[in-house]
Amino acid sequence: MSDAVQSQLASAYSRLLTLLADSSDVDVFLDEMVRVAAEVVSPAVACGLTVRRDNGAFTVASSDALAARSDEIQYGADEGPCLDALRLGHVVEVVDLRDDERWPSYREHALRHGIRGSLSLPLTVDGETVGALNLYATRPQAYTDDARRHATAFADQCAAALTIILRQADQALLHQQLADAMASRSVIDQALGVLMGQQRCTATAAFAFLREASQHRNRKLRDIAAEVITQVTGESPHPTPEFVAPRQPS
Repeated sequence: MSDAVQSQLASAYSRLLTLLADSSDVDVFLDEMVRVAAEVVSPAVACGLTVRRDNGAFTVASSDALAARSDEIQYGADEGPCLDALRLGHVVEVVDLRDDERWPSYREHALRHGIRGSLSLPLTVDGETVGALNLYATRPQAYTDDARRHATAFADQCAAALTIILRQADQALLHQQLADAMASRSVIDQALGVLMGQQRCTATAAFAFLREASQHRNRKLRDIAAEVITQVTGESPHPTPEFVAPRQPS
């Protein structure tokens, strides 16, 4: 790989790291990632990102309408280079779509949109192919050996960055789940106190009452508890303090 290509690749990776630091959510990061890919992997004119979902595939980000249309053609035909890259886990190149007969349904429609070449690269996270980065070109024989190496290296960087941001998203989800669980627990505890006072019973008996009502009415335990509190106080349960992760010792 030439010094110029290595310099360009380093610049692209630096942009990915900046995106990781600046992006507030996964959607923003993915949208910017495909834009960077379309800019730094020459001669791609468009880039789309396909991911698995419910045994199917869909585009989560695209640099422009051409990439989005090209991806959608493949989903409609259930065939094409990006789907092969996603399903098989290896790079799929189209040198000249006019001479490529692997996907006849996709080929016919893609040519009408001006697609002549493409490079689809699997993105692997924790050993599993979760997506494919799809680079489209409007001329044949678009990708030189250097361009393919550049694209593959950049896709590896995208996969690494994607691993980080997905883990960050998982942590944010875990944080929210903990907060929700604590809020529910607080409401249930308040309702137990109300029932213990009304029925002059133990906490165990009060909880059994809530659980039986929840099962009989097919409603969540927290909702039944909230209803008990509202009936007694005339107000909805007070929100609980937001969950804050404990600080690490300094």
